[in-house]
Amino acid sequence: MKILCSLILPTASLLLSVGAIAQTTITKWQDGKRGAVSITYDDGSINQFRKALPIMNRMNIPATFFIITGQIPGSDYQGRFIGRPVKTIIEETATIATNKDNFYERSSAAGFLGFSGTLDYHTNAGAQIDAGRPAEAYKIIDDLYKKVRAGEFTSGNKTNNEVDEARGVTWDDIRTYAAQGHEFASHTVTHPRLAALDELNMMYELEKSKADILKQLGSRYTFSAEGPYGTENERVMEYAHKVYPALRNRMPETFMEELNRSSRKNPGLFKKEYVQWQRGATTKTPMPLMKSWIDTTAVKDNIWLVLVIHGVDGIGWEALTSQALDEYFQYMKARDKDLWIATFADATKYMRERMNAEIKTTTKKNSVSVRLTHGLDKMMYDIPLTLKTYVPAGWKEIQVKQGKQNTRHKVQQDGNGSFVLYRAVPNSDQIILSKI
Repeated sequence: MKILCSLILPTASLLLSVGAIAQTTITKWQDGKRGAVSITYDDGSINQFRKALPIMNRMNIPATFFIITGQIPGSDYQGRFIGRPVKTIIEETATIATNKDNFYERSSAAGFLGFSGTLDYHTNAGAQIDAGRPAEAYKIIDDLYKKVRAGEFTSGNKTNNEVDEARGVTWDDIRTYAAQGHEFASHTVTHPRLAALDELNMMYELEKSKADILKQLGSRYTFSAEGPYGTENERVMEYAHKVYPALRNRMPETFMEELNRSSRKNPGLFKKEYVQWQRGATTKTPMPLMKSWIDTTAVKDNIWLVLVIHGVDGIGWEALTSQALDEYFQYMKARDKDLWIATFADATKYMRERMNAEIKTTTKKNSVSVRLTHGLDKMMYDIPLTLKTYVPAGWKEIQVKQGKQNTRHKVQQDGNGSFVLYRAVPNSDQIILSKI
């Protein structure tokens, strides 16, 4: 008897309506694990690579590094201001107060006036914009230009701490680390407050960082980005989502609940298909609390724990020690049976592929054929999905063939019968399951 069935899967709980045999679903996480963890590092401070990366390599743990591209030797694009001459802007501030119409231009120019210390005013004003206090931001910029006109700054051009602490890594280094399984993604050109930039300068920071990554690493590494300071500013998100498919700042998925680093909500209370639970691992975070995040993720089935780490061994914001990271990663790795540790991009791609997948299954006497497809960009979304297919009770070992890939799998049991778990590449060859 030949049975044909097709279903677009909105959730993993749905099964194909063909009886027990050949029912096929996509597991919520790769290899049927209960939760996912993505380790992310911001800024690319040098000890992330000198100290933390070797620890992860020793345990075969991948991570995502959001890097500031402008300070890396060989990058085509460094910090700059795009706009009118700064002298004209300075003169204009003497007679026109900062307001909603001129704030973004003045703030964008703040770090490029030719004086040391002016960048801090841009950063502080941006913090006020992110906090929803524009009037306070205008006052900060007015104070800056008043001091500039009064000659209170010395000549120079001081970069921010994040840029200074990232110096030392090269593109050759990064290519080596990427080949080891780590993701490198954009953290802009100069680490500005994006919410305090006008359109031209914001897009420069977003697009030119992407351009250097594309040139140096290839298109695979232009998928993810993180706007500095964890901004969730609506205006910034509108622009940034046009440049990058995935932002750690915010994801547009309706199937996902997002809990940012400041959230105190219990992720286990949410019933959406996925919960992105961001946690900031800092100097002030007790190790038992950090370990509890792992425990919570491992016992639920819909939590994606996204860890945010900055400094390591004294270099970078809220630096953790390499000893603490070693202990923490060992604890995480010990839950390998329950946790899928994946880069930010791989976890995102898996979820999106799964939620947009279509499965067509055909059964014969001694085989099951499965066709797995999705309607996303096939060049971008190419992560193998894990399928769970129910097979006849008498099958003990199964051959799974897709194209040139040929693997053997032991049959497992659950309350619904005999099944096999296997990885399959979407939009590729038909998958044939046959009894051995």
